[in-house]
Amino acid sequence: MERATEAWAIIHSLVVARRHRIPEVAAELGITPGDVFALLSLLAEEPKPMRDLAEAWRCDASNVTWQVDRLEERGFVERRSVEADRRVKQVALTPSGLEAQARVLAFMHVPPDELLNLGPELLDQLIGVLSRIDPGRQPDCRPT
Repeated sequence: MERATEAWAIIHSLVVARRHRIPEVAAELGITPGDVFALLSLLAEEPKPMRDLAEAWRCDASNVTWQVDRLEERGFVERRSVEADRRVKQVALTPSGLEAQARVLAFMHVPPDELLNLGPELLDQLIGVLSRIDPGRQPDCRPT
């Protein structure tokens, strides 16, 4: 447990040290950091009901409405009715939303110099280890 805690602390500190990148990419897209997290929490092939977003983001439904309104104004998402129950609205990424999401990920995935300096052999080892614990590369993103 102690070694796992130490490993997690190192991973966490690397991520936290790069958190300044989120406002940078948000500004580039004309959105807020909270909008970035909301955008990243949506999957291209899986529109989500607004109530599911409220649960995933751990917030009130009115906050989801506000967040989705902001993303919809930018053309990144659209609301869709569910045929079985027209009262239920799903949120789906638009082609512009998919592009914005890809830009965010490309921006955030630029590796820090510390990682680039490891060299190919150590990077291969690191990738091998991290691949064993990868939860599917879907971030737990909640608007802030």
